[in-house]
Amino acid sequence: HFLHCYFSLLPFCVCLLLPNLAAPASNPTAATAPPLHLPPTAAAMKPSSPTAAVGTALHLVKTPNFVKFAAVALLSLSVALLFYHHPSFPSAAFSAFTFASNSSPTAVPANSTSTALNSTSIAANTTSTILKVKKLPPPPPSVAQRTGIVDENGAMTEDFDVGEFDPSLMEELRDLKGGAEETEKRNEPEIVKYGKFKPCDESKIDYIPCLDSFERHCPDSTLVCIIPMPNGYQKSLPWPRSRDELWLHNVPDTRLVQDQGSQYSMSVKDDKISFQDGGSDQYLNLVSQMVPEIDFGHQTRIALDIGSGIGSFAASLFKYNVVTLSIGTKDVHKNQIQFALERGLPAMVAGFGARRLPYASQAFDLIRCSGSGIDLTVDNGVLLLEVNRLLRAGRYFVWGGPQVDSNHERSLEDQWKEMEDLAARICWQLVKKEGNVGIWCKPLNNSCYLGREIGAQPPLCSSSEDPDNVWYVNMTACITPLPKDGNGGNVSVWPARLHSPPDRLQSIKMDAMISRKELMKAESRYWNEIIGSYVRAFHWKEQNFRNVLDMRAGFGGFAAALNDLELTSWVMNVVPVNGFNTLPVIYDRGLLGVMHDWYAHFPPLVFIHIQVRN
Repeated sequence: HFLHCYFSLLPFCVCLLLPNLAAPASNPTAATAPPLHLPPTAAAMKPSSPTAAVGTALHLVKTPNFVKFAAVALLSLSVALLFYHHPSFPSAAFSAFTFASNSSPTAVPANSTSTALNSTSIAANTTSTILKVKKLPPPPPSVAQRTGIVDENGAMTEDFDVGEFDPSLMEELRDLKGGAEETEKRNEPEIVKYGKFKPCDESKIDYIPCLDSFERHCPDSTLVCIIPMPNGYQKSLPWPRSRDELWLHNVPDTRLVQDQGSQYSMSVKDDKISFQDGGSDQYLNLVSQMVPEIDFGHQTRIALDIGSGIGSFAASLFKYNVVTLSIGTKDVHKNQIQFALERGLPAMVAGFGARRLPYASQAFDLIRCSGSGIDLTVDNGVLLLEVNRLLRAGRYFVWGGPQVDSNHERSLEDQWKEMEDLAARICWQLVKKEGNVGIWCKPLNNSCYLGREIGAQPPLCSSSEDPDNVWYVNMTACITPLPKDGNGGNVSVWPARLHSPPDRLQSIKMDAMISRKELMKAESRYWNEIIGSYVRAFHWKEQNFRNVLDMRAGFGGFAAALNDLELTSWVMNVVPVNGFNTLPVIYDRGLLGVMHDWYAHFPPLVFIHIQVRN
């Protein structure tokens, strides 16, 4: 606005000066200048020659008014050029003159100013000056809050914000997919009738689906009824009381108590079954003295007890902060594992025969097989080779029973020699033998395997064979080689290993390549933030939940969060076969896990709380 007024007044000022250009100045201050005397003949006639015209022009130039006019014109031209070549200057100098609005500010260019000066002695071309003013830059966009687990560089990060959910986005997505009709159908009232499943007959109280005496085999048809509880079933006793006694009627078949009660150190008293120590603590003290490097509760965190029956070994190891999975088969005493589960001990019915057990390679820090009647050397040692697959590199196998101390019977001595020979051929080192206990150590690397003679038996497994492919995969009589990078045998001690991403995290098959550690930490952080709500909502401590099943475990973050709260619960982490096989990571963290296909039957387990997700 200021420039517009300035250039509008400029022609008016010029017009005021034009009448004075034809005559001498009349102000008193100009009297001091000497008058110009012209000859009479020249003054009376008009200049007709170029010389006379030049003289007249010089006379006009020397007048003070012309000097003032020239100064004003030059100053105006200078200001116009300044604003034309420096467009940022007006926006800074005259920003106070712009009017603000709710929309982005816009500068209006000044009107064109045209100045025409006509004179009989000076001819000036018409000039037009257009002042261009740039638009003010728009304000910077507001920075949106970053959500998700990807940082500004596109890398995964554990420092993330979930953000808020916008329901309108789902409507837009549904419209893009052509789901408008589905939305209309969904809004229509739907009447659904729910029927009740009838209970099965009492003969199915101890029914075990998909499992015969030794192997898993699912029939073509399945039951469409609810397995009934045993007659007189009561809520399990709270831990740790349940470790030493359980309700008599909670176990469908109690013949084991009558037939082998003294062997398992259990007895019936009133309406409960009581369990005595039976020398388990002395047994563990002996093992610790024989091999101090076992270091229960630190180096040894996860153990497997093959053919354990009622879980006495696992009950004793809990005192050392060791989680022991007891596995057994269905025999004449029906389901022995039911005893262990009712006591609140990790246990599964698993056939140890022709197929691989559904656990990861190098899963267990210690494996024990004692007094189970299982011959590990039959069929070219295929069962012991399966134990070798499950045992972590550099860790220990404990074999107990009368066959170890075979100084009395020839048949027992032959069993010991066969076991000792096979263990040496698979590069196990006999660390200690004392009484009825023999302890071997698995090698840390493949150097012993590669140093064997050509054609040595059993051979190494093919490099194309995946040791973690366990669902309905037959055992093979070959030695599972160890990873060249040492993964699996280089885990931290407990409890540091629970939250330390293991090296095997980088070797499992996943769709994430470089962000696996961040994914695992993000899962742990997620469960640590919400686990308190679980505990309060389910009254966890008052209910004293003990046996917990996570049906889709991921990296085991749910179980790790429960452990951080120091709750008296153990978790069976299930990894579905149609997802990423994270079982090696779960075991490397010091947790229990199993692979399963949820389209098939799960082995019978007693879980107080089942965690269902996705």
